[in-house]
Amino acid sequence: MSKLTIESEVRLKGKAAKQASLIISNKTSAEKNIALKKIADQLLKDEELILSENNKDIISGKEKGLQESLLDRILLNEDRLKAMAQAIHELIALQDPVGDLLESMTKENGLKIEKRRVPIGVIGMIYEARPNVTIDAATLCLKTGNAVILRGSSSAKHSNIAL
Repeated sequence: MSKLTIESEVRLKGKAAKQASLIISNKTSAEKNIALKKIADQLLKDEELILSENNKDIISGKEKGLQESLLDRILLNEDRLKAMAQAIHELIALQDPVGDLLESMTKENGLKIEKRRVPIGVIGMIYEARPNVTIDAATLCLKTGNAVILRGSSSAKHSNIAL
């Protein structure tokens, strides 16, 4: 892929993520938690597909001679998918940080100034060989009202796409 093509793709994804961030940042805690629950439920519902795609990554990794420790990081199984879904439910149980009041002061002229937590907007994340990070990053960003652009390693490509 040429440099220009990569740059064009990054710009296109960045613009799409910026548009998504404007929508996500205005969602209520309840709306975000409903979306998170749907992700957790779908993760378990699509177990067969996800594990099948993950197996492609494991086979490819073995053919490329990846170390067992790296293959273990790539590996997904029923228990790991359940743990990922459970982590999402734990995230749902956490208080939404968006809008938290951090500081407040009133100036002598009566002007009230507040410092509140707000979404950043778009988060970019590059990570290696851990397909569970795809779900972790996406759900954490959703909970905090941020859009995210994810770039996982080629060694977990099929798994990341399925997730």
